[in-house]
Amino acid sequence: MKSDAYRGDERMLSSVDDSISLSASLPSVFSQDQSKSPAQLDHMKSPGPVSTPSPPPVARKLCVRHQRMADEGTSLDLQQSLDALSVKEREAVSTIWSMFSASSHPRRALILKGVLTMCCFSQLSWLTEQLQHLIRLDPFHVLPREISLQILRNLDAISLGRAAQVSTHWRSLADDDLLWKNICEQHIDKKCYKCGWGLPLLERRRMTRPHTPIPPPSVSVSLTPLPTKRSIEEGSTSNINAPASKRPRLGTPLSPDSASTISDTHSTPCPVLAITRPWKDVYCERLSIERNWRKGRCTVRTLQGHTDGVMCMQLCETLEHPSFPVLITGSYDRTVRVWNVETGETITCMTGHSRAVRALQFDKVKLITGSMDRTLRVWNWRSGACIRTLEGHSDGVVCLNFDEDLLASGSADTTVKVWNFRNGECFTLRGHRDWVNSVVLWNRPEYMPTSEYPSSSPDLQKTSGKLLFSASDDGTIRLWDLARRTCIRQFLGHVGQIQSICIVTLDADAPETELLAPSPVQETDEKKNTLVRVPYGDPLSTSTVVYEIHGNLQAEGSGSTCWRENSKLDLSQINGKDRPRASSPGRKKGPIPVLVSGSLDNTIKVWDIESGKAMKTLFGHIEGVWAIACDKLRLVSGSHDRTIKVWVREEGQCMATLVGHRGAVTCLALSDDKVMSGSDDGDVKIWNFSPI
Repeated sequence: MKSDAYRGDERMLSSVDDSISLSASLPSVFSQDQSKSPAQLDHMKSPGPVSTPSPPPVARKLCVRHQRMADEGTSLDLQQSLDALSVKEREAVSTIWSMFSASSHPRRALILKGVLTMCCFSQLSWLTEQLQHLIRLDPFHVLPREISLQILRNLDAISLGRAAQVSTHWRSLADDDLLWKNICEQHIDKKCYKCGWGLPLLERRRMTRPHTPIPPPSVSVSLTPLPTKRSIEEGSTSNINAPASKRPRLGTPLSPDSASTISDTHSTPCPVLAITRPWKDVYCERLSIERNWRKGRCTVRTLQGHTDGVMCMQLCETLEHPSFPVLITGSYDRTVRVWNVETGETITCMTGHSRAVRALQFDKVKLITGSMDRTLRVWNWRSGACIRTLEGHSDGVVCLNFDEDLLASGSADTTVKVWNFRNGECFTLRGHRDWVNSVVLWNRPEYMPTSEYPSSSPDLQKTSGKLLFSASDDGTIRLWDLARRTCIRQFLGHVGQIQSICIVTLDADAPETELLAPSPVQETDEKKNTLVRVPYGDPLSTSTVVYEIHGNLQAEGSGSTCWRENSKLDLSQINGKDRPRASSPGRKKGPIPVLVSGSLDNTIKVWDIESGKAMKTLFGHIEGVWAIACDKLRLVSGSHDRTIKVWVREEGQCMATLVGHRGAVTCLALSDDKVMSGSDDGDVKIWNFSPI
């Protein structure tokens, strides 16, 4: 077996040995030819019997090491150094090389050991420098490009950026567009739970630009918005998140036109070349914005026009017309203003309410406002005309929310009214004991089979269709079945008036969703104590919580928390971050909605809709929370303490605090790179996190 291995090694080295032997033999043959006399040379040139030429030798496939030697011209450099020696020295060196080449592997090792023993430190140092270069192997020069890209797919963005700095060849691989497209799909508009980062969508950013020649004077040019980078690569299937403010905005976004057109009145239209940016540039742009979010770096602009406190607002950045982002605000000065966010100018100022405007929502067609004058008004916000006035509440309208079919309004008369756009029907929901401050319409996802959840109430299991959340000054949140017009659940936990609620959808693999699943309590023998082991905390951690069903509860493992029970342990009572995470086979994979609420008890709570229990409580404001807004990446809250806080919802930590208002922050609007805030001081501030 050893002899076979030696033969294999000899075959690997045969190519370079042949080249060295050939190089070494060339000077000796040349010197022998020079030593012959002219007569002998003439005799060698004399004609003789013609012999058949031998076939050329078959080219051998070189190994990686010898192929690199051939590419780098090592043999040529060696031959030039050999030519610089005398003939006698050449013959001596050639003899040594030939003997080494003809030796077996063990003999070569023995020769090398002997040579090393005869080397001094200077020669050993030179040998070390040479070996560092010879034994270094670049795998991406050896492997096919496809395999190299498959390896690089496993790296994160930071590692890819470092790989691009190694060499020109590595840069060409690390900057591959498909690699960065995969990273963008993993991070943009979602939270990557491997690295903990998510990047904003920035739907309005134009990723293409027209490239056309300058048209002649007789040519009229009309351009429509070009498709975004994501719509070109993936199709226009992505939705922009609605910034869930105190008055939730519309659900269905508008997509830009799919192409740019150039019309020529006298000739054929000029072609339009859509130029897309590399996905690496797309990622870097969004990464810079996300870093600004995390560090609280932003530019602030103030929109002035209201003469009293601003109580409600909504932002929309996806309208086809006008092309700029639109912000609409309502105030205690009884006016509603439409703003151009880019220029900060007031487009329209609508008047008609006789008291403060407390709620509003708009889409591309209409604007609906609610006022303390007990009415709701429907407006054409583009022209400023009032279309209709709705009456029915016996006290001021504090909140509203509508979709394509229904309008829900909450009032200081403690009731919620639901108006049907299609048949004109209106009915009233009664149950709250104080002002209704926030309402949100909600369609239950079809992939949420409530019958599989032990914690779900029977009433919630029977619901199918549209539901409504309402929050009140009585400290409760109620969930209503609009088909049966009954309350099917109450969310209890706040000790102060609840001012704002919103719904956010989590990915199925989000860390928060592990708190949603029922804990897998195993069946126990009633006659003896039984221990149930449940993994605790980080899935990579080895800590384990040990529950004793009929005795005092004990815990083992580092970082574990102990709960002591004298009766049978009910894991469903363990809430918050200390509750053990567990997966449930009953919960199907899919986006999972959760409810977020802000209260004047200075806290923000995240609720599991199915169980009605608080998953997490966020502490940080020193006074009551008036408004919240959230999306898939972050949660923003405005408080009576005049500050705005940006939260990492999964960790319950505040990442940035924005200070600048002179009064309580009463309303918020959230987009991918901005926060809009309204205050009792009458100012509207725009906190822009995009790089300047």
